[in-house]
Amino acid sequence: MEHGMLSGRRCLVTGGSKGIGKAVVEAFLREGAAVDYLSRSKADDHDSLAAMGPLGWLACDVSDAEALEAVVEEAVKTAPYDVVVNNAGVTRDGLSFRMPLDDWRAVIDTNLTSAFIVSRVAARAMIKRRSGSVINVASVVGLVGNGGQTNYSASKAGLIGLTKSLAREVASRGVRVNAIAPGYIDTAMTEAIPETAKSALRERIPLGRTGTPAEVASVALFLASDLASYVTGEVIRIDGGMAM
Repeated sequence: MEHGMLSGRRCLVTGGSKGIGKAVVEAFLREGAAVDYLSRSKADDHDSLAAMGPLGWLACDVSDAEALEAVVEEAVKTAPYDVVVNNAGVTRDGLSFRMPLDDWRAVIDTNLTSAFIVSRVAARAMIKRRSGSVINVASVVGLVGNGGQTNYSASKAGLIGLTKSLAREVASRGVRVNAIAPGYIDTAMTEAIPETAKSALRERIPLGRTGTPAEVASVALFLASDLASYVTGEVIRIDGGMAM
């Protein structure tokens, strides 16, 4: 696409091989961007995605801080990123007083520390060019909490704090930093929830249904584009009204 909303822009999406991340990759490709996605394994439909536009895969486990920094540093040597979406995330649910410290660290390292590292590396070039957009995929549980997810909630709340602080640091250089906070979205991560629990969750959603990865990707596209040129430091909930 020659005249898409992101035509001529280079984007990086972490955790882009499936779920919300892959939906973001697809949305960005449709709108003319060149996209790199970073994940431990290549998307099952990588070739069909590549047919949509310029697509690259960066193989990395984002919980490995040194490897992640090296991979992103090498990538920006080719060309700087105009847009970064920090989407990579895992869950290790359990009650806090029974939670192994390794489960705490795994979630914090993957969900929060990786976003700090990727943003720090990518933002340097954005600052020099006085242009860029960083989008962090948080969660409504980072706003309201959730029993059995102290590690996940803390990582997403931290991501919101990172968003607001980084936005203040780089706004004068023309770089925007925002977060999106999805609610109950139909992904592989939520498929494991028992049906009775899913029904109870739907009852808490004013719109009466769960969301889709494409609906989250649409908001990421807005924040990545010039339509959001005067938006920074914001947290946009995509939850059907669940947390209002």
